[in-house]
Amino acid sequence: MTNREQEILELIKKNPMISQKELADSLGITRSSVAVHITNLLKKGYVVGKGYIVREQPYISIVGGTNIDIQGFPKNDLILKDSNPGEVKVSLGGVGRNIGENLVKLGIETKLISAVGDDVYGRKILDESRLIHLNMEDSLILKEHATSTYLSILDASGDMMVAIAHMDIVDKVSVDFIKNKKHIIENSKLCIIDTNIPKETIEYILTNYKDVDFFLDTVSTTKAKKIKDIIGYFHTIKPNKLEAEMLSGIKINNETDLKRAANYFLEKGVKRVFISLGEEGMYYDDGVNANHIRNPKIQVVNATGAGDACLAALAYSHFNNFDIDYSTRFSMSAAILALSHENTINPNISVENINKKMKEIELC
Repeated sequence: MTNREQEILELIKKNPMISQKELADSLGITRSSVAVHITNLLKKGYVVGKGYIVREQPYISIVGGTNIDIQGFPKNDLILKDSNPGEVKVSLGGVGRNIGENLVKLGIETKLISAVGDDVYGRKILDESRLIHLNMEDSLILKEHATSTYLSILDASGDMMVAIAHMDIVDKVSVDFIKNKKHIIENSKLCIIDTNIPKETIEYILTNYKDVDFFLDTVSTTKAKKIKDIIGYFHTIKPNKLEAEMLSGIKINNETDLKRAANYFLEKGVKRVFISLGEEGMYYDDGVNANHIRNPKIQVVNATGAGDACLAALAYSHFNNFDIDYSTRFSMSAAILALSHENTINPNISVENINKKMKEIELC
C-alpha cells in the first residue's frame, strides 16, 4: 500500500460514507487521482464495494467509561472516620477500559469508544492504550473537561468499602457523538456497553444499530436502573444478585428464585443470562441449559477487577463460539485470576493462564 493509499484508507475508516470530492479536498489532490487510488484499494481488498466498507479483522467494540483509579489499601482493619496507615496506588481504570485491556490480553482486537480530558491523566490513558494495543482512536477528547477519576477505599480483605466517582465527562458520549460511530459498532462481532454512559445514548445504540450482539455491564445497582426498561435488547447480561433483583423485581433467596429471575430476562428477549453470586459462584441460563456453578475457596487480594475480567472472558467466549457451560467456567476462572492479584487487572491474565486455573480449581 502506498502512503497516499494509506492516507485515504484512514479517512475512509473514520467516515465510510465520505465522497471522493471530500477526500480530494482533505488531501489537496484532484478527484480523478482519488478515483485511481480507490480503484487500487478495491483491487488490493482493503475496501469492499460501495460505501467504502473497510475489510478488517473481527473485533469487539466497547462503549463505556475510562478513568484514573486511585485506591487506598489499609494495613490493618479499616477504621471509619479516622486516618488509616496503608498504601495508595494510582492506575488506569474505568469499566469499559478495564474490560478492553482484559480483552487485549486475551488476544482480541478491541475498539473502545469513551471520553477523556485533554489533560495529564487523559494523555496517560491514551498513551498507555497505544502501548497495549487497545484502540481508542474513536474516543472523544475534550479540553474543557477533566478526565474521570475513581477514588476507592478497600478493607483489609480487599473488598471495596466506599468509593467516589467523578465521571461527569462520560455524559459527553452523547447521541450526536455516537451517531458518527455507527460503522465501528455495526461492524464489530459484538459490542459491550457499560451503564456509565448516558441512558439516551444506550437507548439510541440498542434501538438503531442492528445485527449486533450487545453485552451489558451493569456497573452498579444505581446505574443499572438506566436499562431496566430496555433490558431485552441485550444478547448477554451479567448482573450480580442485587442488580438482578432490581432489574427483575424478583427477590432471590434460593435456586427457584434464580430460575424465576433468569426466566424474566429471557422472556424479555435476552439470549444468555449470567447471575454473579459472589462467593456462591455463578448461575447461568439460556432457556435450554441452566446450572449453578459454585466457586472454590480462594484468598481475595483485590476484588475490584473481578467483574471486568469475568465479562471480558464472557465476550471472548462468545467471540469464539463456546457453549454456555464452558463460557461460565472460563469466565469464573478469569475472575478468580483477577481476585488473586493486587492490581485491578492481573498482568498475567491470558487464555493459557485461565485454562490452567480452570484445571487447577477443577471448574472444567
